[in-house]
Amino acid sequence: MTATESSNKIYTTILKSIQVNNKKCKLANFKTQVTSAVQKEYIAAENAANSIEEISKLQNKLYAENNQSLLIIFQGMDSAGKDGTIKNIMKGVNPQGVLVTSFKHPSTQELEHDYLWRHTIQLPEHGQIVIFNRSHYENVLISKVHPELVLAERIKGYDNLSKIDKLFWKMRYNQIKHFEKRNSETGTPILKFFLHLSKVEQCKRFLERINNPDKHWKFSSSDIEERKYWEHYQKAYEQAIKHTSTKTAPWYIIPSDDKAIAHALIGKIIVNKLKEMNPVFPTKTKQETRYMQEAKIILEKELNQF
Repeated sequence: MTATESSNKIYTTILKSIQVNNKKCKLANFKTQVTSAVQKEYIAAENAANSIEEISKLQNKLYAENNQSLLIIFQGMDSAGKDGTIKNIMKGVNPQGVLVTSFKHPSTQELEHDYLWRHTIQLPEHGQIVIFNRSHYENVLISKVHPELVLAERIKGYDNLSKIDKLFWKMRYNQIKHFEKRNSETGTPILKFFLHLSKVEQCKRFLERINNPDKHWKFSSSDIEERKYWEHYQKAYEQAIKHTSTKTAPWYIIPSDDKAIAHALIGKIIVNKLKEMNPVFPTKTKQETRYMQEAKIILEKELNQF
């Protein structure tokens, strides 16, 4: 077996262990860190820096081609590393072709529309990579842990908590699947990453924020409040991932206790998706090529006069 074949085999094995491709999703069965020495060595070799360079080249083609786009979704518990991953993976990419949107509590205007509206208007234009830092999935995550938030949407027929039942969540999962399927079919494939963090690692990261004055701005009292609902959130993520991981928009459960490992894996998956999309620079017609050659002669003559 060649080195390339060996690397491909290792990557395929890793991908199988983190991609949700069936209806059986138990978060407890997914690791929050890579323990295999062989896989760690492979990931170290396929580090994020390599991916950054490739993503930049492929994004340049995507932007020039201007007829397809990519949506990347990051979800995870507080301190899972969403911001850091985006900063790390996209730092070498032309900002003209990348847009990051962070979704927080919906505004008054946003609540005047259905819950998918604010996400729809932030979808990528042709040639763009758009990153959702949190996304429409908050409506089946925090809203499921705190169902009173659904009442604020003022949906006819759902005016009390007793009506926010299993059928309601099933309906919402189906709405999300249709939303993603439509976008995939119209030229915007979707990558969905759940940054899988252990409760112990979250504790360490919160303490780091408290102990480091430069990171105080990242800490909020609500972080500790929401940590009390850890098991509720794990169940909500489990159900959301189980019901919305599809062939066109699968979920990747990324072991995120080690940030470098998470960055390298995510970078590799993004590179492979962009390669699969196969963006190409626009070709010139014969007439345009002739004009370009004529322009070259004129410009070279002009340059020689300086």
